[in-house]
Amino acid sequence: MADRWPFPGVRRWRRAGKLAVPDSRSAPAYRGDMSDAARTLFLVCYDVCDNKLRRRVQKYLMAYRVGGQKSFFECWLTAAELREVRRTLADLLDPSEDRAHVFQLDPRMRRDMLGRATEPVTDVFLIV
Repeated sequence: MADRWPFPGVRRWRRAGKLAVPDSRSAPAYRGDMSDAARTLFLVCYDVCDNKLRRRVQKYLMAYRVGGQKSFFECWLTAAELREVRRTLADLLDPSEDRAHVFQLDPRMRRDMLGRATEPVTDVFLIV
């Protein structure tokens, strides 16, 4: 099977080995059967120097976010989705210039919000 790269125009930075491309046909069935109890709250932050690449990373993470702004996103992820996000970010980012951090958060902790911050809506959401 040919190695398909899902991001045209973005070169791979890791050339040591081949990474499996997620099968888009299995994702809807897999996510449909996954309960919310199996999801964990993460804070995904990134700092990307190239504007075009920054926009591409932002678009990718928008599919997972439930809250956040600019380059900080709150994401409810399963273990498989977390692996996919980490792998994709590792492929997209230039390790000599860019960086990304993924922090696991405890959803039971009280949130301190300042300024115009609002509580994200997390009671009902749909991943398509």
